[in-house]
Amino acid sequence: MSNAYSKDLERWLPRLIAVWRASRGKGDGPEGRLTPQEVKEVGAGVKQLSLGLTRERQLAGARYMDDPRLLGAYLLFYWPVSYAQARQVLGELPNRPRHVLDLGSGPGPVAFAAMDAGASEVTAADRSKPALALALKLATEAGEALATREWDPLKKNAQLPDGQFDLITMGHVVNELYGATDEALKPRAALLEAVLTKVKKGGSLLVMEPALRETSRNLLKVRDLLVERGYGIRAPCMYRGACPALVKETDWCHAERAWPMPRVVEELARTAGFHKESLKMSYLVVAPKGEAWPEPPPGKVFRIVSESLEGKGRQRYIGCGPEGRVGLAMQERHRAEKNERFFHLQRGDVIEVTDLETKGDGFALGETAEVRMVAQAGRGVPPGPPKAPEAPAQAPAAPAAPVPPVKP
Repeated sequence: MSNAYSKDLERWLPRLIAVWRASRGKGDGPEGRLTPQEVKEVGAGVKQLSLGLTRERQLAGARYMDDPRLLGAYLLFYWPVSYAQARQVLGELPNRPRHVLDLGSGPGPVAFAAMDAGASEVTAADRSKPALALALKLATEAGEALATREWDPLKKNAQLPDGQFDLITMGHVVNELYGATDEALKPRAALLEAVLTKVKKGGSLLVMEPALRETSRNLLKVRDLLVERGYGIRAPCMYRGACPALVKETDWCHAERAWPMPRVVEELARTAGFHKESLKMSYLVVAPKGEAWPEPPPGKVFRIVSESLEGKGRQRYIGCGPEGRVGLAMQERHRAEKNERFFHLQRGDVIEVTDLETKGDGFALGETAEVRMVAQAGRGVPPGPPKAPEAPAQAPAAPAAPVPPVKP
C-alpha cells in the first residue's frame, strides 16, 4: 500500500474510534487508540465475525451489521482493511470516477475510499440502518458530504438507487447473496447485469470479494457468465476466454498487497488469534455492456498471479496474459541487468518479456531475455494501440428471385 494511501487511512482511524465510542455512549479513552479492555472486547467480536464469514459461513447473508457488537468489530477492524483494499483496486481504474454508488456499503469503507480517490458525489446504499447511521456520523466527523440510501438486494422487487454513475462498487457483498451453492451463480450474474445498466459509458463496476478459495472461484465463475454474455473485463484479466484458473479445483486467483498495518488492526488481529500481514482480495472491474475489452500492451505480456515459486537455482511464477495462464521460469545463471527485475516481482505486477522458450506448462526465459515492468501491482495497465479496422467485407450477391410454387 502506497504511503499516500496509508496516510489517508491513518486520518480515518481516530474518527472510527471516536464514532464507535459515541455509538456506545462512552466518549472517554485515548484519542486514536483503544484501551486494553476495548481491544479485548472488540477482538472477541472480530473473531466471531471472522469465523462466521470464513469457516462454516453461517453469518454470510445474515444481518450481522444490525448487531451493535459485531458492527463495532467491523468498524474497527474490517473497515480499515476494506478501505485499504479498495484504495489499491481503485488505482487500476482507467479514469477517476466523480459520481459513485457503493452498494452493500455497510458503514462505508469503500465509499470513503472512493471519496479519497477523487470522487465528488458518493452514495452509500445498504439494508442496515445502523451501518448507514455510522457512515453518516463518519462523514460528519470528516466534514464530508455523503448521501445514503436503503437497499436490500434480497428484498422482492428491490429497486436500485436512481441515477447513472461513473463507478459502482460492491465490496465483499456478492459472495453473501443467494446461498452457498452453484445455484447462486446465475442470480449473482443477473444482479451484476442489472447493476451495470446504472453505469455510465466509460465507467466501471468494481466487485471486490474475500480471497478465500471458495469465494474467489465463485467470483471467477460469475466472471465467466458475464464474459459469455458479452461484457468486457477492465481488470485484472487480460485473457478474454473462460478463466483458466478454474481448470483445476485447487487453483484460484487473488490479489495480495503489502501494507503497513495500522496499530489498531494489528492489536485486534493478535487478540482474535490470527495473522494479517498483507492485504488479500479477489476483484473484478467490469465494463458496461457494449464496451470492448481494453487492448493489452504489445508484446508478450503477463500479470503475475502467484507468489514467488523459487526453487534451486531458478525463479518461477505463474503469469496470466492474453494467451492464458502459464508458468514463467528463469535459471539463476541467466540473470543479468536486463532481466534482474524478474527476480523481484510481486503478485499483481504486469510485465513484458522477450526471448521465451516453450517449456513444460509455460515458458522459460533464456539468457537473452529482457523483462520490462508494464504496471506495478495496484496501477492501471496502459492500453495497447487499438486494432486496425478490418477490411469491409465484399457486398453479398443479390438474392436469387423467389421460386414460384409448382402448380399441381
